Amino acid sequence: MHAPPQTTLPLISAQNVRKTYRLGKISVPVLRDASIDVHEGEWVSIVGSSGSGKSTLLHLLGGLDRADADSGAIRFGGEDIRALGAARENRYRNRDVGFVFQFYHLLPELNVLENAMLPALVGLSRWRWFAEKGALRDRTAELLKTCGLGHRLLHRPAELSGGERQRVAIARALVNGPRMLLADEPTGNLDAKTGAGILDLLAERHAAGLTMVMVTHDAAIAARAQRQVRIADGRVQ
Repeated sequence: MHAPPQTTLPLISAQNVRKTYRLGKISVPVLRDASIDVHEGEWVSIVGSSGSGKSTLLHLLGGLDRADADSGAIRFGGEDIRALGAARENRYRNRDVGFVFQFYHLLPELNVLENAMLPALVGLSRWRWFAEKGALRDRTAELLKTCGLGHRLLHRPAELSGGERQRVAIARALVNGPRMLLADEPTGNLDAKTGAGILDLLAERHAAGLTMVMVTHDAAIAARAQRQVRIADGRVQ
């Protein structure tokens, strides 16, 4: 697939960002002046070998980690996410961005519906929860049905297959209607057939207008995206 021509500012843009980790007295540079632009409605795959900095870049885009203080900026909708106050930064991670990881990170004591609802509960007062819980449950249940889990709403994660758990994680990432989905090896823990089903589900969401950035080491999976960006030695090629 070819990326559409772009005439507007990127939805998210990283310019000359660096990330260095400290291991005792040793500094380990992971990203070296990495830059990437992703426009609204794009599906971009970030590819590269293990340790190249793919996941680190994704975490910086999502505000899960911060770039080195003296490096460039990451802007979402033109707004520098590093300059956001704590409350706005939390809203960015909770509302503007959805996250899907290789490992599902579901809470074992909660059922499918409860796990998927969790991001929507962040920041709700007790009064708002009682006022809105019915509508929220209905909306989340409908989302889970579109993810093929209508028959699993009251099951716990231990009762699900790997593919079903990842579908719950995708629904959880989408429950707040984010503008961008960040996925880190979303099929890496699944067999080929199950992984293909997950990619089909993500492709449906992209076709409906969702912006997606996906990290993968698999060339066949990366080819599903409109555009591929390669990272080598911490630099975007």
